[in-house]
Amino acid sequence: MKDPRTKYPQPPFDTPLQGEPGTNKKMSPKPAYGDDTYKGTQKLKDKVAIITGGDSGIGRAVAYAYAIEGAKIVIAYYNEHEDAQETAATIKKLGGEVYLCDGDLQDEKHCMHIIEKTMEHFGQLDILVNNAAFQMARSSLSEISAEEWDKTFRTNMYAPFYLCKAAEQHLAPGSSVINTTSVNAYAPSDNLIPYAATKGAIKNFTASMAQLWGEKGIRVNAVAPGPIWTPLIPATLPPEKVKNFGLKTPLKRPGQPAEMAPIYVMLASEEGSYISGATIEATGGRYTL
Repeated sequence: MKDPRTKYPQPPFDTPLQGEPGTNKKMSPKPAYGDDTYKGTQKLKDKVAIITGGDSGIGRAVAYAYAIEGAKIVIAYYNEHEDAQETAATIKKLGGEVYLCDGDLQDEKHCMHIIEKTMEHFGQLDILVNNAAFQMARSSLSEISAEEWDKTFRTNMYAPFYLCKAAEQHLAPGSSVINTTSVNAYAPSDNLIPYAATKGAIKNFTASMAQLWGEKGIRVNAVAPGPIWTPLIPATLPPEKVKNFGLKTPLKRPGQPAEMAPIYVMLASEEGSYISGATIEATGGRYTL
């Protein structure tokens, strides 16, 4: 076993700040996505999965792991075309099938479009990963505009609702929905008030949906990551937070996207068949009590 404190890079990090939503190529160190380390056993063979925010960050790592496990992938992303194309190219190298669908998840019609295109392209839908998110660090309420508050909720909370609603008619018994919440659902950061509020809402949405859809044989779960090293970080946090990102966890470093992906695989696979309504925390030791 490797020491989890030193398995991946530790801060301080010297990475350039970026404009939102951030891109992978500008990051230093580069996030680990698992395309060269994840070992699959065909747990998701012939399944079709939609992953929002699958162009980079946690979504990219999940897309790689799902492809290695035999799933066909739909990556829904905003406008990070270079990252999305890079992700798609790697999936194809891994022997997987992938379809890219760009657009704004704040729009219900676009969410319906994603589901429609998935059915047109692959003819089925088995796994929905609601992972895309927006955040901006602010030091006071006066810095948070009504537009930013609305964008945060529409991206992080409305979109999973829109997508679940559009997907419901296509999800057969055995299907799985996995939502990305956050350690902020338990220990909210004072500089991420809109984001933290949405992550608490997602956790409750997950529990409610698991009860509602349990009778249909559809499982609904969530993953609550701690600080994870993704392009969102240098694009949305202040310099001092980026430099020492993850240092305050007991493991003294941020998590890597590759460390999240196996959780999403387990929840989507037959190994997770009795897990529904759960939130799996992966926080580097940050408390979730």
